Amino acid sequence: MFSCKTLNQKTYEIGYVETSFGKMYFWLYDETPLHKASFIELAKQHYWDPFSFNRVIENFVIQGGCPDTPEGFSNSPYLIEPEFSPQIKHIYGAVGMGRDDNPKKLSAGCQFYIVHDVLGIARLDQNYTVFGQVFKGLDVLDKTARLPTDSLDAPLDRVSIKVRTLKLTKEELTALGGSSFLKNE
Repeated sequence: MFSCKTLNQKTYEIGYVETSFGKMYFWLYDETPLHKASFIELAKQHYWDPFSFNRVIENFVIQGGCPDTPEGFSNSPYLIEPEFSPQIKHIYGAVGMGRDDNPKKLSAGCQFYIVHDVLGIARLDQNYTVFGQVFKGLDVLDKTARLPTDSLDAPLDRVSIKVRTLKLTKEELTALGGSSFLKNE
């Protein structure tokens, strides 16, 4: 699908999540370097392969990436300092990191979510770090968010995830529909 890249051609690392419904591709913000680096490192380690989207709430978020237990991310490999940016908001398709109610608002290293509310979730802004934005595969987000769930918001049918990153040239990113993130390029 993607061409060979020359040594001098600039590339952009993007994230993607593959499910049985398809793939979601998302931009990784440079404004959140700790979260971006953590995501890239865990994706390269295939850390998320045994996990799933274990919390699905239509018109709110789909969430996964930590052990599929009621304890959630209590076993996170590490915590990340918050990286809030006033221009990065919890809009439809925003990718953020989960956290518990710790006073420092430290993110879990493993638990990520994708916003499904088309109006956005302003109350989460400056409280949870958004580190990416889905630009292709919003239909996959919609299908996942609309799944039947149990009383703990877990999908009745497990939604396995495969999380990876890709390095794309400007042309490849544009072909996937991510050109809006190429500022001053």
